[in-house]
Amino acid sequence: MAVTHRILDDLSEESFSLFAIHSTLEDYAVVYALNRHLKSRFQRLRTDLDIDKGISFPIFEWKDVSNDRYWTLISNSCRKAEAGKINELFNNEPSITTYHLIPEYREVDYFLKREGEPDEGEELLLKLLSGIPKFITAYAIDTDKLKSKKNLIF
Repeated sequence: MAVTHRILDDLSEESFSLFAIHSTLEDYAVVYALNRHLKSRFQRLRTDLDIDKGISFPIFEWKDVSNDRYWTLISNSCRKAEAGKINELFNNEPSITTYHLIPEYREVDYFLKREGEPDEGEELLLKLLSGIPKFITAYAIDTDKLKSKKNLIF
């Protein structure tokens, strides 16, 4: 007799807060700014987050032991060069395609994910993020309304 195991979606969902960051900085500069202004210690993971073949997003993490939190910073866009099609005018030139981790928020440059239960410090965090030079804006995102929430569970 075979036993079938099913994982319920409700049990696999994590509790996390998500913040959108708009900035023209490269990912390493965003991490440097976060580490400097938030007194964090983000470090890049050895492997990127792979969504599909050749589509990967750089990911940075910080384990905040003193507050028992796990933080993740991830870029929302990935650019991939693809070979040109044969019947196009510039068939020898590669075409650049941009993919988004969360397609419903295409305009967001980076996502800051904080795992754990929400607390009162969210407003202070948003104030600190908005005060970082070269950050255009930062705001919280309601994770219950995300269509691509599965892309943030890693």
